[in-house]
Amino acid sequence: MTGAAHLGARQPKAIQSALTVLEEVARCGSGVTAREISDSLGLPKATAYRLLNLLVQDEYLVRMPDLRGFALGRKVVELARLVAPAQPPEAVREVVDRLRSRIRGGIHLVRYDSDGVRVIDPDPDYPPSVSVRSARALETSAMGRLLLAERRGAESWVLGEDPDLAGQLATVRTDGYAYFSSPWAPGNGCLAIPIRNREGTLVAGLCLSAPAARIGDPAEFLALLRMGARELAPLLA
Repeated sequence: MTGAAHLGARQPKAIQSALTVLEEVARCGSGVTAREISDSLGLPKATAYRLLNLLVQDEYLVRMPDLRGFALGRKVVELARLVAPAQPPEAVREVVDRLRSRIRGGIHLVRYDSDGVRVIDPDPDYPPSVSVRSARALETSAMGRLLLAERRGAESWVLGEDPDLAGQLATVRTDGYAYFSSPWAPGNGCLAIPIRNREGTLVAGLCLSAPAARIGDPAEFLALLRMGARELAPLLA
């Protein structure tokens, strides 16, 4: 917290106290007062007020309209969304669930934004095996490769420059989907179908995790996934 700089970077107890105050506001709910926090945590009133003011200054807390109580602020909400993004609308989940009932394998729905890829509806029976938030991780999944190809304006390319990933197959195909066969999990692969808005911008993707043999020859389910992507496009744009 920038506003807490004068407490000193070498004072972990001050940082711990600030986090404890933040947790207490979350536990008590909106409107909890400085006096209530002081009494509950056994903090001197001056210390409680100072920590609360610092947390407000850095937008982890906000003051209630009556200026007495406090509530969680914008930055806490942003952190919560990063850890557990909001579920997609019911209409979106119905389309994805219908695909899961017709295709064997793990089907995941992802969102693309300026920060990378966010899995917004993971298959509960086949959880995604990788995180794709880092730049390097984007290269190790079909969903990540789809975004990289979009950013680079490439229609089709294969990863081959990184010696650590020798033998890895990850291609964005000219017929509109990405596939990936992992060298770290032989026999497994994934495929990603783009979902675009009216302007043609990539906004989301339907991803399938399945045995590599099925990913390499996806004719049996490619039409279903593309149909699902068309249904989802107006719901996610």
